Amino acid sequence: MVDDSQRIEPSHQAMQYFVVMIDYGRRGREAIVDPELTRREVVSRIASGEYTNVSFIHEIAGCSVEDVTDDILSEAALPEIPLTGAELQANTLDHVRDLRKQSLSDGAHVVIAKT
Repeated sequence: MVDDSQRIEPSHQAMQYFVVMIDYGRRGREAIVDPELTRREVVSRIASGEYTNVSFIHEIAGCSVEDVTDDILSEAALPEIPLTGAELQANTLDHVRDLRKQSLSDGAHVVIAKT
C-alpha cells in the first residue's frame, strides 16, 4: 500500500525551461535561465536582437535535456520577402539621387540616361 504523502498529483507537471547560452567573446559567457520564459519568448527575443551570439539553447523538461538551438534559431529567422517592382524602382531612384548628391559635392557632373 502506498502512503498518500508519496503520491504525485496529476496536476503537477514536470518543470520545463530553457537555457540560453550567450557568448560575449573575451568577456565570457552568460547562461540565461528563467523558468517563466516560454519558447515563444525565447524566439521573440532572438528575433528582436535582444539575444545575440547565441552559443546554444537547451530545453529542460523533467529529467531530460534537448538541444533545440537550430529549431529556435530557424523559428526566429526573419523570412526573406522579395522586393516588388515598385520597391525596386524606388531603390533605383534613391541610388540615382545619392549619386547626384555625391557628384555635386565632388564638383563632377553625372548624366543619367533614361531607358
